[in-house]
Amino acid sequence: MSRWIEVSLRVDGESAEAIAEVLGRYGHQGVSLEQADIRPDTWDEADLPPADSLILRAYFPDDVRAAATKAQLEAALGHMRLLYPMPEPVYRLVREDDWSQAWKAHYQPLRIGRRLLVRPRWVDVALSEGDIDIALDPGMAFGTGTHPTTQLCLEGLERVVQPGQIVLDLGCGSGILSIAAVKLGARRALALDIDAIAVSATRENASYNQVAQRITAQQGSIETALSAARRFDVLLVNILARVIMQLAAQGLGEVLRPGGVALFSGIIAEQADEVSATLGGAGLQIVARHQQGDWLLFEARRRAE
Repeated sequence: MSRWIEVSLRVDGESAEAIAEVLGRYGHQGVSLEQADIRPDTWDEADLPPADSLILRAYFPDDVRAAATKAQLEAALGHMRLLYPMPEPVYRLVREDDWSQAWKAHYQPLRIGRRLLVRPRWVDVALSEGDIDIALDPGMAFGTGTHPTTQLCLEGLERVVQPGQIVLDLGCGSGILSIAAVKLGARRALALDIDAIAVSATRENASYNQVAQRITAQQGSIETALSAARRFDVLLVNILARVIMQLAAQGLGEVLRPGGVALFSGIIAEQADEVSATLGGAGLQIVARHQQGDWLLFEARRRAE
């Protein structure tokens, strides 16, 4: 049976993006991010601790290269420590079956916004009148609802989605935002991700939530969206700020119909001005900002032609 080495660090929101990029160089299939200090019995978003502390986790094989990988990672983190204060990384050895299941112990139902209840598929809960139930098994894809950026997007969807709209979810991860959008009334969603694992997770979760007929999940990015036959009413982009700016420079604003609304998350406060300016250059006007801890969500609209 294969064994893996888990490396984890507890960091603040300001440094999370840069440190996650370093871990991503050595981790297998990406880096997980979760908000720290969420108690297992926390069900309501209002009871969450401040979103100022995150736990990053990455995994690499426990094989003949493990010592060299750890040394390279330590050196890279040492350079990062000159820029950002951070604790020493914590390592632990896990078996492959433990790796695929261990995170589930920390994934609990969570109420977000006014009506959304996000829960693991293996946990049943009693729903109240008006609840919108979103049951997920993200697998190795990003998106459980515990991260502040995802929570900001879900709250934003409650504000902006109107019945009959067509939604583009760019970087869909587990499919959580596409599923929420159609359950809130959107007619259809196109869910795109460059990662085949994310596309598979989105399809499986959409099927489990009985919305598969309204969600098209496929591999792709902005080029796929720009080549679509129509423009979208709502755009969802829950990605790192630097990727948002890269996409904006590639014509991201053009995927929206004039007057369409976009939600951009994954932005830390220090990046706000640069991201805002880049989006403005792409024809997207910021109409609102929402913040949770160090993380921001921009609500923008495409200018009327």
